[in-house]
Amino acid sequence: MDWKPNRHAVISIHRQITDRIKALIERGDWSTDMRIPPQRKLAEEFDVNRSTIQAALDELKADGYLEGRVGSGIYVTGNAWNLLMDQARPNWQRHIETGVHKPNYHTIQLINDYEQKDDIIRLGTGELSPDLLPARELEESLRSITLDARAIGYSSPQGSIKLREALSARLEKRGITVSSDNILIVSGALQALQLIAVGLLEEGATVFQEGSSYLNSVHPFQSAGMRMQAVNRDGTLSSRIRSLKGQSLFYCVPTLNNPTGYSWTVEEKKSFYTLCRDARIPIIEDDVYHELQFGEGSPPLKAMDEAGHVLYLGSVSKTLSPGLRIGWIVAPTPVIKRLADIKMQTDYGSSAFSQEIVAHWMMSGRYDRHVERLRTRLQERAERMENILLRQYQDIATWNRPSGGFYIWIRFHAPIVNKALFLKALQRKVLLNPGYIYDPGDAHHIRLSFAYASLDEMKIGLHQLRKIIEERRDAP
Repeated sequence: MDWKPNRHAVISIHRQITDRIKALIERGDWSTDMRIPPQRKLAEEFDVNRSTIQAALDELKADGYLEGRVGSGIYVTGNAWNLLMDQARPNWQRHIETGVHKPNYHTIQLINDYEQKDDIIRLGTGELSPDLLPARELEESLRSITLDARAIGYSSPQGSIKLREALSARLEKRGITVSSDNILIVSGALQALQLIAVGLLEEGATVFQEGSSYLNSVHPFQSAGMRMQAVNRDGTLSSRIRSLKGQSLFYCVPTLNNPTGYSWTVEEKKSFYTLCRDARIPIIEDDVYHELQFGEGSPPLKAMDEAGHVLYLGSVSKTLSPGLRIGWIVAPTPVIKRLADIKMQTDYGSSAFSQEIVAHWMMSGRYDRHVERLRTRLQERAERMENILLRQYQDIATWNRPSGGFYIWIRFHAPIVNKALFLKALQRKVLLNPGYIYDPGDAHHIRLSFAYASLDEMKIGLHQLRKIIEERRDAP
């Protein structure tokens, strides 16, 4: 070997020798099961004392790179190269475990994975069935869209002015008077929550939510260091809100709640808005389902807001196409400017093509015609699912007739909804959204969706679920 340790280096001679031997193993000069030179010869070649060689070899044996064989000498272990490779690689598991974004519940990770499988019956998914999506109409509409070169470049910080003006006109019909300056286009309502979490709240702030909440199935606020506080909208709400110190806001879905499907009355909305306004707690109103109400419905909270107290979220993911990834935030101008700045740092604007498509659909009347047909078809699906439930589940569960949206929030008399039930259903190719992913303590509810599964799949999936429940009940 034409190598000797550098006696003037900062690294000790002992460390230089151990690193040198590791390098010989890594590049294959000293291969697996090779007997290494005797200590005396190594001491001569490295021009060091035998005691230095002895200490280096003892350390390498302790670390698993070398092993002594009685009466034979010292050999390179079979695992030495793997040890060196593991040492050379980043410790990704440590990076993963210390990342700031919280991992989702294992159940939700499984839901996300199995939703992509064609042989799965999706009984709880929050997505429109492919046959409800206007794929052909979208394709046809592309021939009617004229693309300006500037419009398909990077989006302006707040998004397409054409789309924002179209949204402003639509919101006016719902009692929400805002200009395009008060609207930010985002990549779906979930991105809106992420922007709000990192842009408007300090670490340790409190986010109020209802007991069963969509926010428990995603972690935009938890990952940013916020504290989640589940509360009931009853007589104790006022005292709980007023007793809290520090920064806070309230997240709610007043119209066709996810997961419960419940819509607040006008009186409930007025009372809630007044309470939060007086307590100076901002409100996030997630209103992505409002266009899917089967009946008239009541005005949104934002329509009552004259002080810029409500951050209003909307989206076309539940009505037109989740793949377009277009949603919006309505808020006071300073808030919009702040969130737009963060969004530009995050993705440099939502898809310009998607914004052009959505603007065209809203301005041409295509969107309204599609949503009207969609409501009718969803109502038909809701009636079909409820008829199955009436025949098979009336003796073991209760539910409210859906007034729109996607969901039936079914409550079982017995606390039978747990991970074991979810996994047993998954074994039989039935994918559920159990209540405990929206409220960790909920063992009674399942969120059923009539928006995705076909009628045959509803019959098969609900029949399988009933069989599983009976089997578990009859088990010793």
